[in-house]
Amino acid sequence: MNFRAGDGKPLNLIRVRGAHAPVKGPVMLVHGAGVRANIFRAPIPRTLVDTLVADGYDVWLENWRASIDVAPNEWTFDQAAVHDHPKAIETIVQKTGWNEVKAIVHCQGATSFILSAVAGLLPQVKLIISNAVSLHPVMSRATCLKLRQFVPLLSRWTSYLDPQWGLGPRGLIPQVLTLMARATHHECDNTVCKMVSVIYGLGHPTLWSHENLNPQTHEWVKHEFAQVPLSFFRQMLESLRAGYTVPVEGYRELPQDVALRRPQTDARFVFMAGRGNRCFLAESQRRSYEALSRYRRGYHSLHVVPGYGHLDVFMGKNAPWDVFPLIQAELNRPIQERS
Repeated sequence: MNFRAGDGKPLNLIRVRGAHAPVKGPVMLVHGAGVRANIFRAPIPRTLVDTLVADGYDVWLENWRASIDVAPNEWTFDQAAVHDHPKAIETIVQKTGWNEVKAIVHCQGATSFILSAVAGLLPQVKLIISNAVSLHPVMSRATCLKLRQFVPLLSRWTSYLDPQWGLGPRGLIPQVLTLMARATHHECDNTVCKMVSVIYGLGHPTLWSHENLNPQTHEWVKHEFAQVPLSFFRQMLESLRAGYTVPVEGYRELPQDVALRRPQTDARFVFMAGRGNRCFLAESQRRSYEALSRYRRGYHSLHVVPGYGHLDVFMGKNAPWDVFPLIQAELNRPIQERS
């Protein structure tokens, strides 16, 4: 289902329904940087989407401007927070007739979505389950050093990085980075998997544990990661220095200290992190949980999941039994427990 962001950019929502009409209302899933809505539908026995549909939810997957299914663009959290997520939620409300929406958001989809929520731009959203990072990014010292060194250098020659260079690099920078990935990563023979680790942090690999992926998923990721703009990494560097997400475009809807102010939403937040996340440390989610809990004690939740990292909480072969029940429990928690 196509819709236009607030600035006119064409985006889309994918609606997934089962054999029976949903009875529990809409849930929107929001992907991270340089992937797409399909990232929630890995080739595992039962995906999170399958689980939610079977549980009676009306499931919507948002392809926001960071999606590889959208024309490459130098996006920022600000653009997504002001223009993309509010329009996606408005579209769901209009199409379903429900005036309340729940959301499951991941990585930079989470950062931009929660930035929008705390700024008061998503009044219809009453529950947000956030994975990996929210408003307080924390990376290892080595990863921060890598970003500080390489982002300004790469910005001289390219505006984007692309893990699919591993399928056949064209041009000097793609060739150099592909050779670097092959020379420094020997944990598997999937060059796209290696490129993902080079681009998004430090780790062998960075975004998942190979032990958690079945062979089909490890092959499938070759086509699920593509262009990511350096504009994202530059904004992330500023946010890492500040200790919280920093708007960079001067939108009046997003004051510079919006991440530090009292949130302009009554939504309940569930912060989730894989204990072994090598992209954003689990400390990221603990800091966001503590920051928001200052305003409403006992209202929000924090879950650190052992045995998982960044994306394998959704793509892992055992995630339907290890992780999805936790997500379901939070989605189905009675309203009175949140009052």
